[in-house]
Amino acid sequence: MRDSILSNPGFQRFAGAFALTRPIARRRAADLFDLCAGFVYSQVLLACVQLRLFDQLAAGPLCASELSSRLSLPQETTVLLLDAAVSLKLLQRRSDGRYGLGSRGAALMGNPGVIAMIEHHAMLYGDLQDPVALLRGDAGAGQLAGYWPYAGNSQPARLSHGAIAPYTALMAASQPMIAQQVLSAYSFRRHRCLLDIGGGDGAFIAAVAAQAPKLRCLLFDLPAVADQASGRFRDAGLSPRAVAIGGSFLTDRLPDGADIVSLVRVLHDHGDARVMTLLRAIHRALPGRGMLLIAEPLAGIRGCEPIGDAYFAVYLRAMGSGRPRRFERLRDMLTEAGFVDIALRPAAMPMLASVITARKNYVN
Repeated sequence: MRDSILSNPGFQRFAGAFALTRPIARRRAADLFDLCAGFVYSQVLLACVQLRLFDQLAAGPLCASELSSRLSLPQETTVLLLDAAVSLKLLQRRSDGRYGLGSRGAALMGNPGVIAMIEHHAMLYGDLQDPVALLRGDAGAGQLAGYWPYAGNSQPARLSHGAIAPYTALMAASQPMIAQQVLSAYSFRRHRCLLDIGGGDGAFIAAVAAQAPKLRCLLFDLPAVADQASGRFRDAGLSPRAVAIGGSFLTDRLPDGADIVSLVRVLHDHGDARVMTLLRAIHRALPGRGMLLIAEPLAGIRGCEPIGDAYFAVYLRAMGSGRPRRFERLRDMLTEAGFVDIALRPAAMPMLASVITARKNYVN
């Protein structure tokens, strides 16, 4: 009945004209238009990032003519871009016809990882030219699948440095804001040794090591990735207590000796069978009462549904591997693998990452 009423043109005209329902009707109409125009908004944002517009304004407001010269754009299209960015709160009009950073533009300047993802999205947009073909599986491997070299690779441990470098760099750029979310939800100071599986170039371990100066750290990732992590640990002076080990969690034994294992944005990249293989391997490697920490965006998180259920679901589909899972699904998988005391911990920004902890039974 509700659907029939809301879709009725006569009711829509009434709601738009009646004083008590007019604000609701306008808000819903604007929300619907935002869905229709979302691609244009994202392309305005991409143009700002590619032109380094926010960098130009970091030192202070500038007028359109000055920005036209710096951006190598005609003044007419410069003004078009500036006004579009103002409408999206990326920029803000200032005195004397100048433009400065808006609230969203200023926030982006403090999050280089988000800027890296915005540039990276050009591949996703290409893969989504025919979304129905993507959903039906008719599109074949797209740009994103090629960028993520592990998808469909039966021997990922043999990947070269060149093959893994772009994806590893992208993950490293966004790792600081993810690490901040994890460290706000869980303290590693109570532990003696951390094993970070799929830890990339070591950015997460570097952040944890700064918080827990007595913690020993092990990183386990593909050999070419682990080599990059070793370089980071060496340059940061962490080599005495941080070691990177090369291997594949699908075929190789996990390193022993850690009383906590972390999986940061790892599980949602893989299907259920691989996830269960990994969880069981972690359970075997941990001592009694050892901890597992999982950090990744989840589906079904209240207030963040579009992030997990729309964005990451489609992104991972285009990537060719994995899917976002609800906490309840991960809890069932962890229980099946033998873990207990499974908890979803409060996180400051669950749209970036939720944090789940689980413990190995002492008797196991």
